[in-house]
Amino acid sequence: METVDERWVRADVRTMFDIARDVEQWPTWLGHYRFVRMREHTRDGGGVVEMSANRPFGPLNWPTWWLSEMSVDHERPAVRFRHIAGVTTRMDVEWGFHPRDGGTFVRLLHYWDGPRWPLIGGFAARQVIGPVFIHGIASRTLAGLGAAAERTAARRNG
Repeated sequence: METVDERWVRADVRTMFDIARDVEQWPTWLGHYRFVRMREHTRDGGGVVEMSANRPFGPLNWPTWWLSEMSVDHERPAVRFRHIAGVTTRMDVEWGFHPRDGGTFVRLLHYWDGPRWPLIGGFAARQVIGPVFIHGIASRTLAGLGAAAERTAARRNG
């Protein structure tokens, strides 16, 4: 299962990257995030991070939760997550940032073989979890962090 969310953001790569890697601030910028907690910190700015977000369905919210190992590549730049607990255990996520047209093209990739559920794991990942939950949350996350980066860039360039 692979989901790809992409967006062009009116902010330079450094601004967008800095906002995306500052996961502890995500609930400030993203109304659908319930919490983000860094359980362990590593020198690159990553570590073990616990996250919870709501997937809205009309007026109702479906709460989700996962635990990831996060790594930050300052040179490329990129932010990567490997889910280590929750329904999406073993999912790989990469945020990539590319300068384009005076802004940043952000590509958010989720790759996963699905849950280890006999007979239905792959089907559940491809037909429900990926398109409904992962894309549903990721597209909102990318839009919200992109908007935060654009506001930050506008203040700096004011």
